[in-house]
Amino acid sequence: MAPTWSPSVVSVVGPVGLFLVLLARGCLAEEPPRFIREPKDQIGVSGGVASFVCQATGDPKPRVTWNKKGKKVNSQRFETIDFDESSGAVLRIQPLRTPRDENVYECVAQNSVGEITIHAKLTVLREDQLPPGFPNIDMGPQLKVVERTRTATMLCAASGNPDPEITWFKDFLPVDPSASNGRIKQLRSGALQIESSEETDQGKYECVATNSAGVRYSSPANLYVRELREGWCGFFLFYFLYPHFYIL
Repeated sequence: MAPTWSPSVVSVVGPVGLFLVLLARGCLAEEPPRFIREPKDQIGVSGGVASFVCQATGDPKPRVTWNKKGKKVNSQRFETIDFDESSGAVLRIQPLRTPRDENVYECVAQNSVGEITIHAKLTVLREDQLPPGFPNIDMGPQLKVVERTRTATMLCAASGNPDPEITWFKDFLPVDPSASNGRIKQLRSGALQIESSEETDQGKYECVATNSAGVRYSSPANLYVRELREGWCGFFLFYFLYPHFYIL
């Protein structure tokens, strides 16, 4: 509710002072958390991977955590990876087990103003239970070495019915090509193209195929970015020892 000001208050602080007071109140306004990225229900395959992504905003910046049955997730197969100063978090479960991992997982965003919770359900199927059309990775990314400033392409092809959507994870966090100013692109084939490679691009990549039947992860593959100053001798030595790494 908007504050009310009596004539006596206005006469004390004056119009300029009143403006400054109102401005200060506006600048110091706090906001409860709200989700800007919500986790989605998933159907995974036993022995595979599931990742739930959750992110919130607010003032002060909220902290995001993951719960299972009201308690913080705690298992060797469960990993929480924070990003954006802990206002976002990925819950990664690997390898999936049925039926023990089938549950409703809770993403909690909390700051000094308030707390909100959103739920996502995980279903885990055995290979012999998979419905027709469940996604399959036909070609996943391969370990690769690229010189800095050169273009690297991580390949991925998937099939399923309906045609699965392909997304990418790097070091267990989702890749957002729109945040790279056009340097990182996802091609129509599903491949991830990284132009003007930098050291920050080095890491472990996975492609993920998703449709209404479920989710399938590729095997992870490392991308290494080498400095040109390492010299041609080192380059050729590495090439002849591991020629399959240099598939650009």
